[in-house]
Amino acid sequence: MSPSHTRFQVMWNRLLAVVEEQGQALIRAAFSPIVRECGDISAGIFDAQGRMLAQAVTGTPGHINTMAEAVHILRTRFDVSTMQPGDIYLTNDPWIASGHLNDFLLMMPVFHAGRVIGFTACTSHLVDLGGRGMGPEGSDIYDEGLLIPPCTLVRGGEINALLMDIVRANSREPIANEGDIYALIACCEAGSTRLTQMMQEFDLSDLDALSDYIIDTSRRGTIEAIAEMPRGTWHSVLRVDGYDAPIDLHATLTIADDHLLLDFAGTAGCSPKGINVPLNYATAYAVFALRCIIGPDIPNNAGSLAPFRVQAPPGCILNAQAPAPVAMRHTLGQMTPDLVYGCLSQALPDVVPAEGASCMYDLPLRHVAQAEDRGDTQFALELVFNGGTGARPALDGLSATAFPSGVWGSQIETTEATAPVLFHRRELRCDSGGAGRMRGGLGQRIELSSAKNEDILLFLSVERVLNPAKGRDGGEPGAPGRIRLSETGPDLPSKGEVVIPAGEVLVFETPGGGGFGPPAARAPSDIARDVATGMVSQEAARQIYGAKP
Repeated sequence: MSPSHTRFQVMWNRLLAVVEEQGQALIRAAFSPIVRECGDISAGIFDAQGRMLAQAVTGTPGHINTMAEAVHILRTRFDVSTMQPGDIYLTNDPWIASGHLNDFLLMMPVFHAGRVIGFTACTSHLVDLGGRGMGPEGSDIYDEGLLIPPCTLVRGGEINALLMDIVRANSREPIANEGDIYALIACCEAGSTRLTQMMQEFDLSDLDALSDYIIDTSRRGTIEAIAEMPRGTWHSVLRVDGYDAPIDLHATLTIADDHLLLDFAGTAGCSPKGINVPLNYATAYAVFALRCIIGPDIPNNAGSLAPFRVQAPPGCILNAQAPAPVAMRHTLGQMTPDLVYGCLSQALPDVVPAEGASCMYDLPLRHVAQAEDRGDTQFALELVFNGGTGARPALDGLSATAFPSGVWGSQIETTEATAPVLFHRRELRCDSGGAGRMRGGLGQRIELSSAKNEDILLFLSVERVLNPAKGRDGGEPGAPGRIRLSETGPDLPSKGEVVIPAGEVLVFETPGGGGFGPPAARAPSDIARDVATGMVSQEAARQIYGAKP
């Protein structure tokens, strides 16, 4: 390695430290549990052209990969020549930021030697922005809360007080929202401070050479990884539960010499409910899935993202156009990896995992509308739980693990301390992982109720209730999700508003991942371990795997 490359590598490692500190600043300062406890964020460093150089390890693809394009858009919306030190810009426009109103994206120009040399940016989830809230019931974007077009949040170090007043006035959780915005500001400032310190230490006047090195190296590595793949075109269809009827998602994947093209043509049209997905969000998760298989050791930045191209007919449910309702865009957006893997498994049959639970099984909760009239506790909270991932060709699936979102599961103690919610049980679901030579990951069972003599309003928007995760190469499907009030109550639909009456227990079961390979090929020692650890019951071991008593 030449001296110049060695120097670039040292600076690259330092840049990773900078951006990770930036992300941790956001997590430590955040008010909302979904940010502080679950890591529902992104943080990144960008060059003067708005190209993403590095991202924090903690963060979701839906935030990170949408941010990569959003900063470029904001960079063109605001004149760099008019920017001042301390300026910060903000938007939650779903078609610019990350797909729905609850995610705020901030961008801050970084000044060094009197001029803009790059940008820091971050995204995180705010728990409530008014409207009908975090549920699928809105009929358009105007039902779903406060939309803020690209604007100046901080000018020369002075915060836009009117904008903050507007955000507070349009939220059921004004204090948490204000705190989270200040945490986002702190995140941008931490990245800016550390980046300028790095430049001083390395005696840099700009980031141009380092930026070109990072992006060109990553792009070349990704193209080389693509070159090792078979050429061709493959098609897949994934049926999902939808709101009141199943929906078919289509994908066609074409592998060329130096790029991949993914086309969602054939996908069903938009829903009248808020499960529609802006293309930026669908792209973020589809490309993430591809990158997990193709060049997974290559850093995620503008260079490695460039060879992946995604398109979809305007108006299909994966390319929703404004003002379509999109509050729960993650429900279907996070299913796109399984759709993509349906194509990729045909090209690389021994590499791609089975289908998994995929979409987060989140529980947006809040007080009922009449709570203030009765003196009940007023709150808004979003809990996150996960199902099992699909089995891999050489490894079992992961239980109660977030893929593709990466969002950590909500913590019981934190939840009970911040909201009138009481957990009765949280455990893995025995036998929920799809059987196979490699077993699918297990889902989990959560039981909760109101901690007071008060009703709670729940917004459901989950998948894999009617269409469980399929196995691959002879593997069996995972268990479907299941939701009901009390153990003996009827099953609830996967989407819609539900009142949890005071004294009733919500039983919430997340799906399991599909198995890989025929169950008969599973090693007896693996079956015995599964039974001993409670992953598989004795009955299932005998009936499905053929284990002897």
